[in-house]
Amino acid sequence: MATRYAVVELESTDSTQEEARERRATQHTVLVVADRQTAGRGRSGRRWVQADRAMFSSLAFEPTWPIDRWSLIPLAAGLAVRSAIDDLAGVDAGLRWPNDLMIGDAKLGGILAESDERAVVIGCGVNLEWASPMTGAVALDAATTRSVTGADLAVAWADRFLDRMARSSDDWGLDEYRSACRTIGRAVSYPRGSGVAVGVGDDGSLLVETSVGVVNVHSGEVRLHDAATLPTDRRD
Repeated sequence: MATRYAVVELESTDSTQEEARERRATQHTVLVVADRQTAGRGRSGRRWVQADRAMFSSLAFEPTWPIDRWSLIPLAAGLAVRSAIDDLAGVDAGLRWPNDLMIGDAKLGGILAESDERAVVIGCGVNLEWASPMTGAVALDAATTRSVTGADLAVAWADRFLDRMARSSDDWGLDEYRSACRTIGRAVSYPRGSGVAVGVGDDGSLLVETSVGVVNVHSGEVRLHDAATLPTDRRD
């Protein structure tokens, strides 16, 4: 049976993002899955730390959505990974805007989106097993007794993601994302201020209520706070 994409499984690679980008030149849509990365990277240049066992994957594809709607693609990917985790592991993971995967307030995984004028590469990493997780992180084995392989999880989220991408850019699941987004209702700080997250805009931006009104946060690191620890001198 014909498949919508090629699957490349590797034991180790420098970066699944780079592998997927390079392989897309000969394979229109390709999913690269690896057990380990030696030069992985997080959003905003964060230091890369690996769990004892993890799923590293990247899907390179050419969206049919208008390019001005591509900012919604990482959010759609977050819903796809969340659905795959629920189906395979029975774990109800939350989403922290823009697209960290969470169990409670601990980070389970994350999504990295990169694009050029024609294609998008969506990278997804999920911690599967971690004997001594770093502060603020968690692995799937802490929340389930089911055995989940990286390859199975990668294919599951890619299938669900491409199903969403086959819909129109107005019907990918924004209301579903809003329901799953655990940033909404929390005190947050961002590079230019702080306030309370009150929603997600139609363009995928985070809506933050500040002392000067609601602002749209489109990018940059957003931190969650307890109300008591929210900076009070940065609400611009």
